[in-house]
Amino acid sequence: MHVGNAGDKFAWFRDEEFARQTIAGMNPLSIQLVTEFPIKSKLDEATYGPADSLITEELVEEQIRRVMTVEEAVANKKLFMLDYHDLLLPYVLKVRKLEGTTLYGSRALFFLTADGTLRPIAIELTRPKSKRKPQWRQVFTPGCDGSVTGSWLWQLAKAHVLAHDAGVHQLVSHWLRTHACTEPYIIAANRQLSQMHPVYRLLHPHFRFTMEINAQARAMLINADGIIEGSFAPGEYSIELSSVAYDQQWRFDMEALPEDLIRRGMAVRKENGELELAIEDYPYANDGLLIWDAIKEWALTYVEHYYPCTADIVDDEELQAWWTEVRTKGHADKQDEPWWPELDSHENLAQALATIMWVTSAHHAAVNFGQYPMAGYIPNRPTMARRNMPTEMGGDDMRAFVEAPEKVLLDTFPSQYQSAIVLAILDLLSTHSSDEEYMGTHEEPSWKQDGAIRQAFEKFKERTREIAEQVDEWNNDPDRKNRHGAGMVPYVLLRPSDGDPTDEKMVMEMGIPNSISI
Repeated sequence: MHVGNAGDKFAWFRDEEFARQTIAGMNPLSIQLVTEFPIKSKLDEATYGPADSLITEELVEEQIRRVMTVEEAVANKKLFMLDYHDLLLPYVLKVRKLEGTTLYGSRALFFLTADGTLRPIAIELTRPKSKRKPQWRQVFTPGCDGSVTGSWLWQLAKAHVLAHDAGVHQLVSHWLRTHACTEPYIIAANRQLSQMHPVYRLLHPHFRFTMEINAQARAMLINADGIIEGSFAPGEYSIELSSVAYDQQWRFDMEALPEDLIRRGMAVRKENGELELAIEDYPYANDGLLIWDAIKEWALTYVEHYYPCTADIVDDEELQAWWTEVRTKGHADKQDEPWWPELDSHENLAQALATIMWVTSAHHAAVNFGQYPMAGYIPNRPTMARRNMPTEMGGDDMRAFVEAPEKVLLDTFPSQYQSAIVLAILDLLSTHSSDEEYMGTHEEPSWKQDGAIRQAFEKFKERTREIAEQVDEWNNDPDRKNRHGAGMVPYVLLRPSDGDPTDEKMVMEMGIPNSISI
């Protein structure tokens, strides 16, 4: 079911849905808490212009109707942001030299309302200075100046932010953080662990078909002049952008869900070890933390069974060789970083294994299987923008915009040809293979042979059933407004399979595959 064909045909046009999909859409991994104001860039001012954002205290307080000061909003964890300013700004001038596309650095600011939903309040778009032109930047707000023109400018600004988010989703949240970064674990496991090794047996179902699907992606999707380069915002700089994001942002210890949420300010760990979310109704985090806890418990029980004491872990030459290769060969450029965990305790080993199991299963499911249902209607999630903002261009562009703003919006979206290509590939990526193996349902033969492990897996299996019931309960709770909008499908990307995954379900409801197999 496309969002565009749901009960509310204009949901894609509404601010409420734009905001909701930042925490319950196909890229819920970018939203972050604003912890200091004014907002500042870390880029070199001499090259890219002033570090301070044009989103001022006065502007924010006007948008939130002065119910509190900006200082109070930051202190009370009310301001959140999609910040693609520093990541994208170095690529703006390069991408603009490509035919039929454009780019900005962007920031989108949201306010957490009393009913637990987000409301977008400002978007800042920036083009850095060049040899011939000074820097251009502008802040857009809902309705802007209260005119029809202002309202359409806001829609255009949202379209640009969505294109940026679509690119970062595909190249960072999806390709880099799941497909690409799983390869070192697989290669090292096959080189250093025997097939009878307990850790190999635990991880084996999470590595199924990943190297094959990645090879196909390199041949057809992310290759030079391929589908991603031709249809997504960064164009021919797509994989370079992914590499830069890896260099600047990727840390193994932050790929576990709790640590990722804490890093983005979306959660804090309380004294009792429990996480407290900054947004209570955050579907990706709500469902994901249940899954994470189940995976972690299963991994820890498994580890404690095969390694009765800590010395057994430290002295396991195959295990240590595997982890050393992951770090020194799989991530040679980051091998000396202090954040790599040592496999020297039950907790550290279980945390490392659970992180890999999480990334290959639930993380990938959350960013993959909603692609066609949520982005199959291009206006809801354009993958690139083809026209600059008319306020930047002025003159004829502004006149054309005032006369026919809806045409300018349509011309900003991907072309019909690009849209058709994107539709086809998203449909393919969102499908489940006919022989998919699902979390909580697939049991390795070796697990059945050991009574304690069989019992531990049965407990894990039962826990996934309980999580599925909890997700259903949350989706039926009208007070949890972020789980589905008017006419929107409920959030089921992290709902485990409750038996037969093909039992008259839409693709998002089929369950969580163990591995990255599509």
